[in-house]
Amino acid sequence: MDKKFAIFDMDGTLIDSMGFWKNLAVEYLNSKGVKQGSEDMMERIKPMTMSESAALFQREFGLTGNPEAEMNAMMSTHYRNNIPLKNGVKEYLQQLHDKGVRMCVASATAEHLMESCLVRLGVRESFEFLLSCETVGAGKRSPLVYHEAAKKLHALPKEIAVYEDALYAVQTAKEAGYYVVAVYDDSTADHWHTIQKLADTYILNWAEATCV
Repeated sequence: MDKKFAIFDMDGTLIDSMGFWKNLAVEYLNSKGVKQGSEDMMERIKPMTMSESAALFQREFGLTGNPEAEMNAMMSTHYRNNIPLKNGVKEYLQQLHDKGVRMCVASATAEHLMESCLVRLGVRESFEFLLSCETVGAGKRSPLVYHEAAKKLHALPKEIAVYEDALYAVQTAKEAGYYVVAVYDDSTADHWHTIQKLADTYILNWAEATCV
């Protein structure tokens, strides 16, 4: 990787968090004493936003309160306390730092949660800034968050490596002119062959990766 700038996704790329998101609905329902049928519910909510899922839970199980806020609070706790860094990430970031690569994070996750998580994991100092899709007002089906990060880095897309695990994000970054490094995650295993073909290069395992 010969780029002097790098934009990293966080969830599924730097940190092993996708399993926590996948299990969030079951965790929430179990906390409300709803166990029977909660696994079947997972298939129904796969294409839904968290707001839509919360509304469904209220209808199906007669739950009171604010399910969306409670699920967000659960994930906040995980970010602050127990989501792990992927094995080998810290060493890879050090390699880039030693080469003089300027780095940032662009994620769908809120900036305060990125900050808490990456500080706890000991890698926050690797990044000049953290940028959330919430801040720019568009998810990664739009290149806006990458372009905003590029502006802050004072770099052109062709000068920047974007590290992503999700197919739609890889597609967006590639189409917008960035050099794309695909990162394997179990959550995107079904799309890995397509992701590999789209990306400029890929990382199967951080612990075995080299930026040379």
